[in-house]
Order: sequence, then structure tokens, then C-alpha cells
Amino acid sequence: MIIVHANLFIKPDQEAVFLEEVNSLLAATRAEEGNISYELMKSTEQEHKYTMVELWKDMEAAGAHNASAHFTAFTHKAKELLSAPMELKIFSGEPLEV
Repeated sequence: MIIVHANLFIKPDQEAVFLEEVNSLLAATRAEEGNISYELMKSTEQEHKYTMVELWKDMEAAGAHNASAHFTAFTHKAKELLSAPMELKIFSGEPLEV
């Protein structure tokens, strides 16, 4: 399983636009083959910071997402909405039985 944390720092005056744009991305991505989970989290400690927490079946599924029309359209629009470059962390892991 592939785990992605994408930290997004949004311009304060663009936050409403960001949330509008990201909602369509969430819906389209959750319907993708190989997507296990795709959640947007808002920081409670840092204003205008969001983290996309993604779980993918494998790197092929994550790569297909990155090449999808809805993702590339979002990243193009997001350039105008971000106050800093996106911070991306990618992990490989498996669920543990507890």
C-alpha cells in the first residue's frame, strides 16, 4: 500500500476557491481504481494549511491518479491558490493487525 501526505498551504484570500475546487477532486479521485482512501484534513495548529492523506493499492494506482485529467486540472488551478510549494511525502506500508 502507498501512503501519501501532501501538505498544501493556501493563500488566505483563496481558501474558499480552494475548497470549491478540491471538492470535485475528492469525488473524482475516490472513484478511481486502486484508491483506498482520499481525505483532506485541515490543520488545527496552522491557519490555511491542509493535508491530503491518500492511500493507494500500489504505485501504479498512485501514478494513474497523478496522470488523470481531474488531478492535472486541479494542480494547474492550485498554482494560483497556494502560498508556498506543496510538501509531498510518500510512504510504503501495510495495515497491522492489533
